[in-house]
Amino acid sequence: MSTATRIDSHHHLWKYDPVEYDWIDDSMKVIRSNFLPEHLAKEIHAVGIDGVVTVQARQTVAETEWLLGLAGNNAFMKGVVGWVPLTDPKVAGVIERFSGYPKLKAMRHVVQAESDPNYILRDDFNAGIRALLPHKLAYDILIFERQLPQAIQFVDRHPDQIFILDHIAKPRIKENVISPWRENIQEMAKRQNVYCKVSGMVTEADYHLWTEKQLDPYFDTVFEAFGPKRVMFGSDWPVSLVATSYGRWFKLVSKKIERFSGPERERILGGTAVEAYKL
Repeated sequence: MSTATRIDSHHHLWKYDPVEYDWIDDSMKVIRSNFLPEHLAKEIHAVGIDGVVTVQARQTVAETEWLLGLAGNNAFMKGVVGWVPLTDPKVAGVIERFSGYPKLKAMRHVVQAESDPNYILRDDFNAGIRALLPHKLAYDILIFERQLPQAIQFVDRHPDQIFILDHIAKPRIKENVISPWRENIQEMAKRQNVYCKVSGMVTEADYHLWTEKQLDPYFDTVFEAFGPKRVMFGSDWPVSLVATSYGRWFKLVSKKIERFSGPERERILGGTAVEAYKL
């Protein structure tokens, strides 16, 4: 795949169920609906995106299987970030079951939802992470900014593992808080095996009152820390719909990366994701 290929590195698909998606509260009722490949195809084609990386939204092996089935039937779905029980002593066998699916590119766990602030440092969790390496699977880090110190320690335990930091580690944009997120992002970016997704930012701000200017310090920090070679565009669709349209977010990111050269912009819009996920 050419590095000029444009990739949305982060989106979700689901058949809506109020029990399984109970995190979709009344403030997010606009996404209480089905979001399937045919709906996404319209969005990406409208802005010139060629392919997507589909990310788990439920922590079940069944969802991973479902997403891989969809990817097998939809050529524009280039990769899947699935879920397996990483703390299970038998997780290596679960991962092995998926070895016949070439579009499985990474795993993710919703660490942001864990009540234990040191969950990501647990021995059993880290044993599960080590099981990814033989299969050349990346790992998506989903955390809140307050969990960055532990995430940095976590990454240091796995120098040969590829990590992708989701949603710029969810800083407190709504409150216009920049520190210590900025300093921790700068520290995390020193690890060359970590990539960062420019995604999920508007949903960390006020859904209805966010402004482009409000986002600027966060864009600037990530671009300076990681550089275009380790930053990738992600829509976080359909979650993002609570705060913006697909086209508006793509247009905004495209504007923010005008500071870079043509090849660097293409890295952010596709090449970085191709490299990190081995698409």
